[in-house]
Amino acid sequence: MGGSLFRKKKIENIIAEPEEQQHGLNKILTVKDLTFLGIAAVVGAGIFSTIGSAAYHGGPGVSLLFIITAVTCGFSALCYAEFASRVPVSGSAYTYSYVSFGEIVAWVIGWALILEYAIGNIVVAISWSGYFNNLLVHVFHIHLPDWLLVDPETAINAYHGAVKALAEGTAGLTPEDLKNHQFAIEAYNAAPKIGTMPVFLNLPAFIVTALITWLAYIGIKESKQSANFMVMFKIAVIIFIIIVGAFFVDTNNWTPFLPNRFEGVLKGVSAVFYAYIGFDAISTTAEECRNPQRDLPRSMIYSLLICTVLYIAVALVLTGIENYASFKNVSDPLAFVFEKRAPWVEKIVSVSAVVATTSVLLVFQIGQPRIWMSMSRDGLLPRIFQKIHPRYKTPSFSTLLTGVIVGIGALFLESSLVTDLTSIGTLFAFILVCGGLLLLPPVSKEAGKFRIPYLNGRYIIPVLLLLFIYLFRERTVQSFRNIGNEGYQEILFLLFLVTATVITIKTMLRKYSFVPVMGVLSCLYLLTEIPAISWLWFFVWMAIGLVIYFLYGYRKSNLAKKPG
Repeated sequence: MGGSLFRKKKIENIIAEPEEQQHGLNKILTVKDLTFLGIAAVVGAGIFSTIGSAAYHGGPGVSLLFIITAVTCGFSALCYAEFASRVPVSGSAYTYSYVSFGEIVAWVIGWALILEYAIGNIVVAISWSGYFNNLLVHVFHIHLPDWLLVDPETAINAYHGAVKALAEGTAGLTPEDLKNHQFAIEAYNAAPKIGTMPVFLNLPAFIVTALITWLAYIGIKESKQSANFMVMFKIAVIIFIIIVGAFFVDTNNWTPFLPNRFEGVLKGVSAVFYAYIGFDAISTTAEECRNPQRDLPRSMIYSLLICTVLYIAVALVLTGIENYASFKNVSDPLAFVFEKRAPWVEKIVSVSAVVATTSVLLVFQIGQPRIWMSMSRDGLLPRIFQKIHPRYKTPSFSTLLTGVIVGIGALFLESSLVTDLTSIGTLFAFILVCGGLLLLPPVSKEAGKFRIPYLNGRYIIPVLLLLFIYLFRERTVQSFRNIGNEGYQEILFLLFLVTATVITIKTMLRKYSFVPVMGVLSCLYLLTEIPAISWLWFFVWMAIGLVIYFLYGYRKSNLAKKPG
């Protein structure tokens, strides 16, 4: 059984499969379209919200964090690019893992990618709802009922928290706190009720998910045209904001550049990384590219570079306009810095935030169905998941199912429940893609195909590991001292050190290529920064996935019927 769990697919068989489909996908995407899809997925909520929290912790030095994160994602992007060149079919990390690690690992990563795409899109839809409501209130002066704008868990917790706070007295409350508590109670009491239970649902999030699902369903041509328009609009707005903001920059705000030292910069790593996770969505559209082996690698690198430059410029402008300390608890930093200086810019920011989040939603709604389609082709999911619409040339059932999952989740779920899970799923995918590349047999360079230049990591990786241990020596000592007191977080850090040491030794012995090894190590470190409680929920999610695999996928797999 152990051998069959790790049965692998041959690259030539994977490439041939899509051509055998009765109704293939439309091959219309160019390198420009793919680059725009990458930018659409990356430049979203991060640049309009999480950049504020990162700036508060890191000060002007948060711009360094975007460089660090871009380099980290860059290692993974290069590995994705080579895989996309060698295995130019839909499926992303799932398909790549099937080639390099085998079936059970491919299933695990396919199941984890649901966290990145379908479940992660619930967070995006909820963010869209918040931006859309701000647009209605501040630009059009339209106020929707409060019970239509929030999930039940958030509303009920806010109500009970407000009642408890007011019962303890208002002496220690600020006017803003008092206003928020009264608002929570009024919204709870005004909500319609079924029996004694108040009704709360996030209707805008559901509606936009339904509209985006319809767009993804009717065709990749319509989807790419919409994505291209939204990308051009939001890039134009961001460049406009950078130019206008430059006139308000006070360079004194850039001093000190690292007010909370480098540790403060790293506190924003989770929020900043979340803003970058979408670039791999490009690889899910491989079968709709005109020249996937050439264009997929280029578009991944282009989109990552463009997004990094935009993020760094915005970070420097924000921290130049306002002192970093002003961004505490600010969820809309771009609107915040222009609120008193140029209120008309704030309205443009509100419109752009809605457009930017819509584009992220669209790209992720395109990505998830194509992963399910690939898993179904391999027999790991029922055949209906690979059904291609005869007219629209899209994976019809998978697209509709993705819309139902995201729509219902956005209607009722709390966004904070799934953000960290999304990051874990994404990092797992990055690690397996980088590690999988080390297991592929070497091939000679061919014209029109991307290959990562080989750089022997035998000496560089050990030096970097020793440098890391030196820089984090205090944390290492504290981890050993507090391992029994602070729970799993310190264990995760120590496990990273052990794993990194093993990988370094293997690199020295086998002369592994530098880029894939650095991709594995950097993503492993980012995993240690995610709260331990999220890991517990992740393992629960993985356990559910494995039950489904052994009940269905293991027996129905195409390789189980026809090995090799």
